[in-house]
Amino acid sequence: MTWRVPLARPDLSGNEARYALEAIESSWIGPVGPFVDRFEADFARVCGTSQALGVSNGTVGLHLAMAALGVGPGDEVIVPSLTYIATANAVRYVGAEPVFVDVDPATWCIEPSAVAAAVTTRTVGIIAVHLYGHPADMDALLAIGDRHSLFVVEDAAEAHGARYRDRPVGSLATAAVFSFYGNKIVTSGEGGAVTTSDPELMAKLRLLRGQGMDLARQYYFPVIGYNYRLTNVACALLCAQLERLDEMLETRRRIDAVYREALRDVSGINLQPRAEWAQAVPWLVSVMVDESEYGIGRDELMDRLAANGIETRPFFIPIHTLPPYTSGASGSGLPVTTRMAREGVNLPTYSGLGPADLDYVVRCIAREARDGD
Repeated sequence: MTWRVPLARPDLSGNEARYALEAIESSWIGPVGPFVDRFEADFARVCGTSQALGVSNGTVGLHLAMAALGVGPGDEVIVPSLTYIATANAVRYVGAEPVFVDVDPATWCIEPSAVAAAVTTRTVGIIAVHLYGHPADMDALLAIGDRHSLFVVEDAAEAHGARYRDRPVGSLATAAVFSFYGNKIVTSGEGGAVTTSDPELMAKLRLLRGQGMDLARQYYFPVIGYNYRLTNVACALLCAQLERLDEMLETRRRIDAVYREALRDVSGINLQPRAEWAQAVPWLVSVMVDESEYGIGRDELMDRLAANGIETRPFFIPIHTLPPYTSGASGSGLPVTTRMAREGVNLPTYSGLGPADLDYVVRCIAREARDGD
């Protein structure tokens, strides 16, 4: 379907085409080349870490992090149920079990008190998801980790450029993982990165990323690894994206501000909350629809917006309710997660969303509130 206003669209208006062509003309189109080195250095600077590792997507980045941290059968890793399924899948990939906990209604991110209550003798770590661009309460989570000798990994797939207490996400924990999928703030179509300032951990990540081949001895494989590398062409796109990251974030913040002002007085439309210590980034402007106040429910609103050519997306289905995880994985109830999954919707958000289309979206939402019945 061709949408009048799509949910997301990549911003490729900088040097993306020029750098990609440069990579192609150089013949360096595989997982080595100057743009790979440049991207990893540039992204580490953005995240405030000593190193970054380009990987083929965010999911494999999470898998690498679990493997490099030694997670395995018999272990438990605490994760929020309200997240993309890759967060939990990566735990299962290494034979461990995800333990699902609820999210905080004040941040929509993993609830620290629920994490503390879920720790057992089998718990080895926590994955903190910065949901829809809002940082999780990292100090509280790191305190739990320190108390129980647990690692903390940031799932920052949706949070490029966000900050927690004026520190960049990606630098707040043992390691962090980012996605560069086509709808993300920074994109190469597919791609990802792992960041850390732990040199020993980065050495393990690099070893595992390249089939387990010893970096100092060609074709010698001391461990079983994976082919999770990122190409020089993809890194060329990412280098161009990072050149304009501040500009793209500022544009998205202006779009978010318009949504907040225009929908402020629409009863039943509740925008993503912001903690005073967070500098969130609007990956997707996200709202919850209170049917009792708005007049119609989330699904009906999405249908009516679609009829007007506006693409939207529901919040993630709670992972603990999905077939691969309904048997054997911990997690039940989770009332905040359940309510958010029922009421939440993501609205069109991208750098190229012009004033006329943005005004059209908010007018349609306001109109449905009046005409809901």
